[in-house]
Amino acid sequence: MAGEVEKRHDDVEPAHGDGSTEFGELIGRLTDDDMDRETRGRLLGRLAGLLGQSARKVGAAGLARGRLLGDLLMEAAPHIPIRDLETLQAHHPGLMGEELADKLVKVAGNGTTAVGAAGGALAAVQFTAPPLLLTAPAQLAAETLVIAAIEVKMIAELHEVYGVRVQGSGTARGAAFVTAWARQRGINPLEAGSLTSALGTAAKTALRKRMLRTFGRSLGTMGPFLTGAAAGAALNRTATKALAAKVRNDLRAL
Repeated sequence: MAGEVEKRHDDVEPAHGDGSTEFGELIGRLTDDDMDRETRGRLLGRLAGLLGQSARKVGAAGLARGRLLGDLLMEAAPHIPIRDLETLQAHHPGLMGEELADKLVKVAGNGTTAVGAAGGALAAVQFTAPPLLLTAPAQLAAETLVIAAIEVKMIAELHEVYGVRVQGSGTARGAAFVTAWARQRGINPLEAGSLTSALGTAAKTALRKRMLRTFGRSLGTMGPFLTGAAAGAALNRTATKALAAKVRNDLRAL
């Protein structure tokens, strides 16, 4: 998968008319462990703008089924910077095994917490009917995508820590880790079709459903004033830790 993106993507125009390249790179950059609040807010705003443009092109049907978010996360997957075990140990000196895994989960939880807090602080839309992706602001959809990307990165790096190497091209590995996120499971490389199944219809359906559930979690940030920020942050941290526990149990058994 791609290395870290150093360029300031919030200041450039899309490389293509649909902005897909910039979109993927923005999501990848927003998974940075050390990103400050100001930069995160600026990039989330840029991401929301791109998402709003895409939503108008895709139309209501794609949004209502969560197709847009699922497809965009899959497209962004190769841009998510995944560190190998050596790099992880260099970044977290003295940690290995379960302690290193604990650290990765904590860092990911901090990341999704920060995204939830940022989304809650920026949200200013009140719903008069049960909220759907169709009527929700692009800001929350952007928040959902970044939360998903941070958790995908966590899952991929947990595989490195537990010595479960997933081979293949950046696109194939990205699809496999996104599918692992959607199914909340670890990947068994020895299982027949473990990588090719990530590109199948069933995997895409699971991904879209998972994206909509994650979007529903983000709706907690819509509370009045900063209560939404607190709710979104707490929900994200809890969900990220629960996901990590499921994946780690699978990887320990391999």
